[in-house]
Amino acid sequence: MGGQITRNPRHDSIGGSFPVTSHRCHHKQKHCPPVLSAGGLPATPLLFHPHTKGSQILMDLSHKAVKRQASFCNAITFSNRPVLIYEQVRLKITKKQCCWSGALRLGFTSKDPSRIHPDSLPKYACPDLVSQSGFWAKALPEEFANEGNIIAFWVDKKGRVFYRINDSAAMLFFNGVRTADPLWALVDVYGLTRGVQLLDSELVLPDCLRPRSFTALRRPSLRCEADEARLSVSLCDLNMPGTDGDDGAPPAGCPIPQNSLNSQHSRALPAQLDGDLRFHALRAGAHVRILDEQTVARLEHGRDERALVFTSRPVRVAETIFIKVTRSGGARAGALSFGVTTCDPGTLRPADLPFIPEALVDRKEFWALCRVPGPLHSGDILGLVVNADGELHLSHNGVAAGMQLCVDASQPLWMLFSLHGAITQVRILGSTIMAERGGPSLPCSPASTPTSPSALGSRLSDPLLSTCSSGPLGGSAGGTAPNSPVSLPESPVSPGMGQWSDECTICYEHAVDTVIYTCGHMCLCYTCGLRLKKALHACCPICRRPIKDIIKTYRSS
Repeated sequence: MGGQITRNPRHDSIGGSFPVTSHRCHHKQKHCPPVLSAGGLPATPLLFHPHTKGSQILMDLSHKAVKRQASFCNAITFSNRPVLIYEQVRLKITKKQCCWSGALRLGFTSKDPSRIHPDSLPKYACPDLVSQSGFWAKALPEEFANEGNIIAFWVDKKGRVFYRINDSAAMLFFNGVRTADPLWALVDVYGLTRGVQLLDSELVLPDCLRPRSFTALRRPSLRCEADEARLSVSLCDLNMPGTDGDDGAPPAGCPIPQNSLNSQHSRALPAQLDGDLRFHALRAGAHVRILDEQTVARLEHGRDERALVFTSRPVRVAETIFIKVTRSGGARAGALSFGVTTCDPGTLRPADLPFIPEALVDRKEFWALCRVPGPLHSGDILGLVVNADGELHLSHNGVAAGMQLCVDASQPLWMLFSLHGAITQVRILGSTIMAERGGPSLPCSPASTPTSPSALGSRLSDPLLSTCSSGPLGGSAGGTAPNSPVSLPESPVSPGMGQWSDECTICYEHAVDTVIYTCGHMCLCYTCGLRLKKALHACCPICRRPIKDIIKTYRSS
């Protein structure tokens, strides 16, 4: 009697025992080879496995396209059948989401996905799966994870995995895959990569392959955002030593694992972001570049040069713009300034922009600039929003930093950014419109109050940080002209605000006895008020509105 085919309907969990083979033929300890078509490939097309997939994966009815619906992880997928040696698994990137770090994780497994319960899949292929027996995977370099790119990867008979981007030469990815057992393709739709589509697989002949290392790859053949593309995968994510094609050390731009970095970012970003906001083609600076479909602004070889860039359209009221610092470091000090203007960048030429962005306030249009308080690091995320009252609020990694500027929200406002020193690259992650919380913000919100005399004193000692630069042409040294579009508050005091301290918010020594005109805030002693009034473009330390005059007050008792 012929041998009986035995099957185990039970799903195995990751880390549990797996049978050596998924079924037996005539009691032989090996898999039945797949039925091959005349072209050498199996008759069954290569699709995504319909059941074994991460909790965030959405799959179309054809089982050829998948999309991660939220977050940056929980998106592991497998092929529906084993792949052949030298069979290219071809993927097209259909969706990119720039707010995360890292990209596709690609590899193979000797575990039959039909025997894996979906609930047992971990969040990450790297390092969770690759630390277990029978799983091999590695991260695709971020610079290759652009929409429209076609990635092909395959394994040879020696267990070496190769990949190519579009029509580039083959590159060695990693090795050590055990090819004695059947292998299923493994695809983790991670980080930057939001959606992929499986294309028809192809069989590549060994004598047609001339693999190159990553560093030997010809850059023009790829859709990279940078001429000096580098291997951006962090080996601390992979939990494995560097293999062929690696330098053996994590790149300088990835000081912490991408999984941890993305977990931090998920707390600073909303679940959904609109991606229509871009940088304008106009920029100031000889070494400023706008990259990656106008979502990245980079200052290259600038030394002491400043980069000035604008948004491609006016920002909307209550629209929060999320900006990520993607390059920062070195021995040089760095800063990032931001602001708004009523001037359409499309009407300007690069020659119209000054070397020092603070000089923009001398133009006839309305310009307002402010520097991000505190140090910035690579990976930091800033949120900027102008509310209906014209208050521009800042958040840093999800933590509110208070009101920074006051502007006229009734006019179209373009946002601008100035990079300097160690801050050499920023990326627009997207935007979202959030509902106002319980009504308009108060101009004298405690979140906007200086928390220490040293912090405010440092601003006053630096001419670039002493005040918020804002105003049209013709403004005096003590404030803006009467035709300034800045809206003024009806009253500086609101019930329920609480009592302000009696100490001057600048020197913290003398009692408060001075009112600022025109905002009406009473937060200074007369000596500090006189000194602040003489500053260029003086503005209130609480609400940042221009100071036209100061008024000394006297208490009756």
